[in-house]
Amino acid sequence: MDYSHQTSLVPCGQDKYISKNELLLHLKTYNLYYEGQNLQLRHREEEDEFIVEGLLNISWGLRRPIRLQMQDDNERIRPPPSSSSWHSGCNLGAQGTILKPLTMPNIQISEADAPPEGEQTLSPTGTDSRGLKPLQEDTPQLMRTRSDVGVRRRGNVRTPGDQRRIRRHRFSINGHFYNHKTSVFTPAYGSVTNVRINSTMTTPQVLKLLLNKFKIENSAEEFALYVVHTSGEKQKLKNTDYPLVARILQGPCEQVSKVFLMEKDQVQEITYDVAQYIKFEMPVLKSFIQKLQEEEDREVKKLMRKYTVLRLMIRQRLEEMAETPATI
Repeated sequence: MDYSHQTSLVPCGQDKYISKNELLLHLKTYNLYYEGQNLQLRHREEEDEFIVEGLLNISWGLRRPIRLQMQDDNERIRPPPSSSSWHSGCNLGAQGTILKPLTMPNIQISEADAPPEGEQTLSPTGTDSRGLKPLQEDTPQLMRTRSDVGVRRRGNVRTPGDQRRIRRHRFSINGHFYNHKTSVFTPAYGSVTNVRINSTMTTPQVLKLLLNKFKIENSAEEFALYVVHTSGEKQKLKNTDYPLVARILQGPCEQVSKVFLMEKDQVQEITYDVAQYIKFEMPVLKSFIQKLQEEEDREVKKLMRKYTVLRLMIRQRLEEMAETPATI
């Protein structure tokens, strides 16, 4: 890549800019860290606009289930079933249409007290060995038919083979399956996915792209992107921020900071000053509070002494001016 000297500015948020030269230095470090991996970023210029594009890793940080679509928006036409499928006995045409069977096999249901197999046989003319004709009008028959929907699942009773087939073809996020009946799913906290974006895409655009990738029905307004540091600091990306630029400026190492997808109403931002105290035990925190309180009291007393002295000086000067006779 050509990291030549550049002088123009690149937007990184609302009323925030970074020089192209500085961004290229960060980008060079980023690509060296991911050398030989598909997470390397590329840059180009289009109509005098500097654009960086590539994959952005986003970690799942959801606490509540999300709703998933059962089918894609563009429903695909199913191919004709193979001979090994469970509905191979159904008569389907080339385009999935139902064809009427040429012959309908009749299966006789024998009575409970019927003689064992081998003692009574049916002749081709439909009579048994004793010359008696079966009463076809009163005898129940099972004819192999087909349901209205060619690929509809059988009732609530499935064979073990059907259950294994359904488990293999269920939609998943990072290998974690959701519930077919309720269409809800909670990704494992900290599991990672990625989306291909560029440096001109804002936070809402990246959110919509991620939700559309996994066919999530929830609104993008319910979520937000956070930069979470190992120190505990949580910084929410604003709607005017560019997540890919923010990732580049934070550095490539995800052991230091990660981009998380979280609910807006479940997470509060944590500043660096607060984050550095989060991992301490309660007794240690109480001692910190006591020290801060003592320091605050000292500063208050210091200010009170300062302004007391100033007040005395002003009063003394006013008294001196009152005693001195006015001169013309």
